[in-house]
Amino acid sequence: MNVYDFDKTITTKDSTAEFLKWLIRRKPSLVRYLPAAGFAFLRHALKLADKTAAKQTLFRIFRGVDDMEASVEAFWNSHMGLIKPWYETVRKPDDVVISASPEFLIKPICERLGIGCAMASVVDPETGVYSGVNCHGAEKVRRFYEAFPNGHIECFYSDSLIDGPLAAEADLAFLVTGESTRPWPEVKKR
Repeated sequence: MNVYDFDKTITTKDSTAEFLKWLIRRKPSLVRYLPAAGFAFLRHALKLADKTAAKQTLFRIFRGVDDMEASVEAFWNSHMGLIKPWYETVRKPDDVVISASPEFLIKPICERLGIGCAMASVVDPETGVYSGVNCHGAEKVRRFYEAFPNGHIECFYSDSLIDGPLAAEADLAFLVTGESTRPWPEVKKR
C-alpha cells in the first residue's frame, strides 16, 4: 500500500490554514480567537508548550462555527483545486493518508478522492479539543501500526522531513515538492 501525508503533499497548500482563513472570511468575528492562539504559538516557539496545546488553542475558533459539517462540505466544494494533479498518477485503491490536520476536515475530501483510510489528529469539531496528540512525526507511525498491525508500506510520500519516522517504515519514500517527487534523503530503517 501507498501512504501519504496530506497537506502540501496531495494538496498545494496546508488545508487547515486554508480552512481557517476561509472560516474567518465568511465570519470575521472569529478573529477574536486569534490573539490567544498567537500567544500559544509563542509559548510553543519558546518550548514552554507542546504543539498539540498550541494548536488546540488555535482550534478554539471552531467554537464560533455554527454547523461544522456543512462548513467543511462547503469548503471542499470551493477548494477542490487544492488537490495536486500528480496524485491521480500514483493513486492505488488501498491508499492511506496520515495527516496532522484535523480528522473531521481530512476524511470528507479523502472519501471524495476514493481514499478508503484517512487518519489524522482527532479534534472535536465543536470545541477544538484534541483526543490524544497531534498526529505528526513518530505519532504517524504509531497510528499506522495501530490501524494496520501487520501493515506494509510500499511507497510513502510527504513534503516534509518531519515525516522521517514514517519514511523509514517504507520500502520507498519520496519527498514531494510541488508536482515533482524525488527520493527521500537516506533514512535509518527500523
